[in-house]
Parts: sequence; C-alpha cells; structure tokens
Amino acid sequence: MVQACLSDRQVRDIEPAAVLAEIYHKQIMKKQISDLLKTSKKVIKDCSLPNGAIVAVNSTKSYASKEANDYKFVWPRDAMYVCNAANVLGLNIQEKFFKWCLKAEDWEKTGLFCQNYFINGKKVAHNFQPDQTGSVLIAVYDHYKNNKNDCQKFEKLIKRSADGLCKIWSKDHFNLVTQDLWEDRRCFPDLKGNFTYSLAICLKGLSCANELIPNKKWLKNSDEMKSVLLKNFDDHFYRSFGKINDNKVDASLLGLVWPSEMLKADDKRMKKTIELIEEKIVEDGGVCRYKGDRYGGWMYDKNTHRKKGAGYWPLLNFWMTIYYLELGDKKKALEYYNKVLNDLGNKKYIPEQIFNNKIQVAVSPLCWSHAMFVIASKRLGYI
Repeated sequence: MVQACLSDRQVRDIEPAAVLAEIYHKQIMKKQISDLLKTSKKVIKDCSLPNGAIVAVNSTKSYASKEANDYKFVWPRDAMYVCNAANVLGLNIQEKFFKWCLKAEDWEKTGLFCQNYFINGKKVAHNFQPDQTGSVLIAVYDHYKNNKNDCQKFEKLIKRSADGLCKIWSKDHFNLVTQDLWEDRRCFPDLKGNFTYSLAICLKGLSCANELIPNKKWLKNSDEMKSVLLKNFDDHFYRSFGKINDNKVDASLLGLVWPSEMLKADDKRMKKTIELIEEKIVEDGGVCRYKGDRYGGWMYDKNTHRKKGAGYWPLLNFWMTIYYLELGDKKKALEYYNKVLNDLGNKKYIPEQIFNNKIQVAVSPLCWSHAMFVIASKRLGYI
C-alpha cells in the first residue's frame, strides 16, 4: 500500500537503504555474538576452580555483581550444562570436576549428590534433588561418548552414582523426599510424587551410565522411570505427578526434549506443553520459570521489604532456542535467542534474570546462562 503511493525511483531508493540497514544489523549482531562467546569462555574458565569445583558465579572476580555473593557454590546440575558448553569450546575442565565429585560430602556413602556444595565439597543444603546425580552421569557420558574407553578412569563415579539412584527408586517413585530444581517444592514418597524434569534427567543419566558401562539393572530402572513418566500424561506435561498432581507448566519441562532426549520435539504432548508455556509464562518474548514466580530479589527498603517478583531467565530463552531448532523452526528459535541479545545491548555478561524495571539487579554473570548461550550458539551454527 505504501509503495503504491511512491514513484518507481522512490521505491528503488528505499529498497537499497533497507537492505543496507539489514546488513548493518547483521554485522552488529555477529560482533555481539562473537564478543559474548569470548566472554562466555572467560566466565566458564573462571568458574572452574583449581580444585575442580565448578561454581555458579565466581564472586571473587571484579566483574561479578554484589548480588552474586551467595552463588559461589557448586550445583552439580549447573555444572553439567557448563561441562557441555566446555566441550563445545574445547575447554578441559570436565575431568577436574569429575574428580571433585568423588570427594563430595556423603557421596562415597550414598552415591547421591544433594542440592549444592561449598567449594571444598561440604554440603551447603541437605535437600535431595535426584536430578543432580542424573546430571553428573549425563556430563560424564557427554564428555566420553566419542571415546568410551577413557571413561574407565571414572568407573567408580559412574557405578556408584547409577547404583545410588537405583537403590532409592521404588518402581514408580523415589523412596526419599525430593526437591525440584528451583528449590521451592517437594515431592513425598507416601504420595508417590515425582518431579517431571527430575525423573527425565535421572532416566537419561542411568541410560548414559549403561552406554558407558553396560548394566542391565541401570537400563531396567531407566526404562521403568520412562514408562512411569509417560503413562501419567495424556494431553501435555506438567510440573509433578503422583497421588496429587501439580498441574502447572514449568519451563524446566523443556528438559524432556533436551538434554534428556526422552521425547522428540514434535511429540504431540510436548508441542501442547510448549503452547501452554508460551501462553502462560512467556512475557514479551522472555521465558520465566513458572507463573507467579516471586524469586527476583528484594527492594532495599528496611521498613517494607517489598518483594518485586521475578524477571525472565536468559538461559530459558536459550533452552527454547534449542527446542525450536530440534523442531526445525529456526525462525522461532532466533526470536528467543535474539530477545536476550537485544535486551543485553552492549553488556558483556549474561545475568541470571533480566527485569522490566531499573530497581532490581540480577546476579551476574551466571555461568549456567553463559553455558546455555554457548550451546544454543553452537546449534545455530555460530561456532
């Protein structure tokens, strides 16, 4: 309609300008991606400490925000994603981390990893998150899948961790109280409760262990977990199930496609789940953890301590990028990827969250955020 009102010469003048603008924009984006990849490599190297611990944030670095002081801990789950990114970048931090895992408090006795740890391997919190152990097994497999014989040096880590998961699995639930990955919900054995993401990661971890060191028990338990998970969902997936279901969608359900690889991206139930995620917890292109999330820092007001609520999580946007690439929809994948890049602007570090106000300040840089950026960039062909 606009072009119909213009002369042919005016149209010719506009089109080259638009093309040049698009080329310029792509060049700016290319440089931003290149710079962020360099920063990501530095952040990941800095978060891998000399003793092998991989911390969420190395708060001793001058570039770390003051909000990161409580993040210099090891979450084995985060470390799994970081190890995956390190494989992409050619960083040799994985074996140091696996050696660190062998010394984590109580692992020798139980074969299980808890919520998080101090750098020296002592527990910070004793909450049991089953996916932490599954994540370590996935990390070991991801590092050695192309040369499985080399995994023998960590045979103890593989066997004890896989046996630990099998020991607490009771046909359709874990026999311990379990906590979700966001650290704010629990499932109970008497209610036969399972967190969907956690179970998917555990069954993948056991399958990975079996690929490295064949073991019928691990494979049987992995298959059993998968059967239990799949038979409890008809139309779409939700946060947890058992005698009492938590029917809310949660961004962690993306883990059913990757890294658990339990489902294909075009599975009907998964596509419906993504539809609900986009309807309920994607705000202005940013992916939140779940509806009503309140974890977002506090306003510094000693009298009222008003809680402002959460922002969106860049790492979840990159996770959506991975999902849509698995689905074969690169355009949609780029929308989620570019949303973060556009909001970051000229900032060098990727935070835990991005807020829609100037009051809240996020933990930055979050190593997991940078790891997911690296993984998504690799899949987009930028590495």
